[in-house]
Amino acid sequence: MIGTVTAAATVAFVAACGTDDAAADGTVTLEFAQWWGAELPAGEFDRIISDFTAQHPNIKIELLSAPYASTKQQLLTGAASKTLPDVVGLDGAWVNDFARQGAITDLSQLMADADYDDSQIASQIQIDGKTYMIPVVNFVYPLFVNKDLLAKAGVASAPTTRTEFLEAAEKISASGGDVKGWALPLDTAVPNGVQNDVMSWLWASGGSMLTDDGKPNLTSPQVKSTVEFVKSLNDADVIAPGALTMKEQDKVEKFSNGQIGMMVDSLAHINLIKENQPDLDFEVVALPAEDGYTGERGIPYASWGIGISESTEHKAEAFTFVSYLMSQETNASLSTIANGFPGNKDAEPDFSNSDPLFRAAFDIYQQGYPANEFVGLPKSEDLMRSFAEQLQLVLTDRSSVDDALTASQENWSSVIE
Repeated sequence: MIGTVTAAATVAFVAACGTDDAAADGTVTLEFAQWWGAELPAGEFDRIISDFTAQHPNIKIELLSAPYASTKQQLLTGAASKTLPDVVGLDGAWVNDFARQGAITDLSQLMADADYDDSQIASQIQIDGKTYMIPVVNFVYPLFVNKDLLAKAGVASAPTTRTEFLEAAEKISASGGDVKGWALPLDTAVPNGVQNDVMSWLWASGGSMLTDDGKPNLTSPQVKSTVEFVKSLNDADVIAPGALTMKEQDKVEKFSNGQIGMMVDSLAHINLIKENQPDLDFEVVALPAEDGYTGERGIPYASWGIGISESTEHKAEAFTFVSYLMSQETNASLSTIANGFPGNKDAEPDFSNSDPLFRAAFDIYQQGYPANEFVGLPKSEDLMRSFAEQLQLVLTDRSSVDDALTASQENWSSVIE
């Protein structure tokens, strides 16, 4: 998710949306907007697309690739105007809103029309019993640790508890230069730091931000403990400066440049980090839990989800492409090169030539359970944003933890009915 989309790419994206690209010979061109290509090794995604078009010469795929933040903004605009490209990469946080807007189509119906066996799909994101997103590749968000900075700070091993994490972050921050122990992206324009970098501490200790019936539960002791822990990191001055305006790509860049010792991040960025800084010595470990917690740890995750525009005139061809990406062989290949886990439950990533960090993350995944309570919530981006705003007040000593959580609870309760 590093970098910015060019103006030319933006124009191309907008111009492509909502077009009817059926040639006189019956060949159909599908625009596929996503951020995946920007995060894969050069040429790998093009190879997968070429394999598809070789098997389906009547369907062409026009890739509209841009970093995550740019893709998100373009799709939000396209969803509001119902001019999305034919096929779209989706974050689970967007699905409820896009479905309610009528911007993405009911995949359950397309699967039925194609006589598609969906038992091979590991999970489906549904709204009111209808599938709107299929996770193609899943990524866990472990703790990335700069081993050199840890050793320089005199820390023998990666932290496993919150207390150990705070101590390690303090030692790294005191080791000299402009290095800090941790980074916390809380920019409200792209508020996924609440999901990835804040609530991840809650889930890692088996906690939940919702009641059993799916209502907000932000004033619970577990959520309060999580926010108090984040505040303690801020009070100890171990968080990289600029947190209130920091985006996820800024965090990744700081880690790649050796400016922070630890970060919670997606496995999808392993390729980018190693490409930008091949000599960086880092590892991935399970996110530290509350002191004394012995239960299973929730593993933050996100997906490269896929959906189909409601406005496309080529739904059948679009689903043919989706089913190709979800086929056992293709899905295994894509998840392997992406350092992610397959969306097809019969597919297995190939560890033989993959980065050892991928194997380590898979072990972490197997020892815990996937946790992301924002997936499928209505207006989840707004929920994250309102929480980020309250957390910013806490970190700048303009609000107490209790007052901030009470305000967030009231705001969320007005959204989640």
